[in-house]
Amino acid sequence: MTSYTKERIRKLIEGKLSWPEIKEMLSSPKDTDRFDKYLEILQEKVPWSEKIILPYAEHLYIVAKEGKRIIKCDCGYEFGDYRENWKLNALIYVRDTEEKLMEIYPKYMSTNTNYQELREYFCPQCKTLLDVEAVPPFYPPIFDFLPDIDTFYKEWLKRDPPDATNKETTK
Repeated sequence: MTSYTKERIRKLIEGKLSWPEIKEMLSSPKDTDRFDKYLEILQEKVPWSEKIILPYAEHLYIVAKEGKRIIKCDCGYEFGDYRENWKLNALIYVRDTEEKLMEIYPKYMSTNTNYQELREYFCPQCKTLLDVEAVPPFYPPIFDFLPDIDTFYKEWLKRDPPDATNKETTK
């Protein structure tokens, strides 16, 4: 089995590997410590010390903090319990008029606002764009997914899940 260095995984994350290198990584069996290396790399990139349990989305992580598992942004903003929809704590910009859609689409290339709107979700602290939804007007914010962290750790990684009550930090 091929084992990849932390530096090679970092280059993958940063988009600095060639397609043949990426294809090789995708095609080869996964080394048993790749997820740990991945978490270490992510942890090194954030300015806060709470332990990353699972990456949630680009710029978002599930972390252990004071006995809870919460969603946290790169910048440190805390969206709350990972079992609740983080989008309800985000800044939301709704493109629901032709004028707002024309800011990003050429004329006649956007949606009909009677049937669809675009919602852009931003971090309230760093203002990073975190997600975009195309939904019918009045549709509730989409809850993207609810990871089963305990099952992932126990059955996939074959180890105990991180204890949310563990006050240890990594920095």
